Amino acid sequence: MRNAALFLGLIGGLFGLLIGFFSFGYTEVIAQHGEVEGLFKQVADPQTIRAASILSPLLAIAGAGMVKVRALWGGALMALSALGMYFAFGFNAFTMFPISFLGLAAVMGLAAGKPDEPKAHF
Repeated sequence: MRNAALFLGLIGGLFGLLIGFFSFGYTEVIAQHGEVEGLFKQVADPQTIRAASILSPLLAIAGAGMVKVRALWGGALMALSALGMYFAFGFNAFTMFPISFLGLAAVMGLAAGKPDEPKAHF
């Protein structure tokens, strides 16, 4: 279960990295060059988008790396990452897979009460 959480969290984090890269870039381009009427406009809160663009993939990848040894901490970090992506970017065609992968990885990490290794978090 920990291996599955690791791989799902890593895949979700890498997809989240792509979403974060383009979201941060979009807000920066609009801030530098201005809005294009009817085509491109600035989001309501660009600082939230920028913070989530950096923090959510970072938490996902760190949680995935941590889940083998500390399943509770890794699962909690991946859950925070999924929630951050959901609240910042919403649930749409681009975010459905990273949020779903991270949510499932978080559940698997948190449910790893009887690990393969002798160190349990319960």
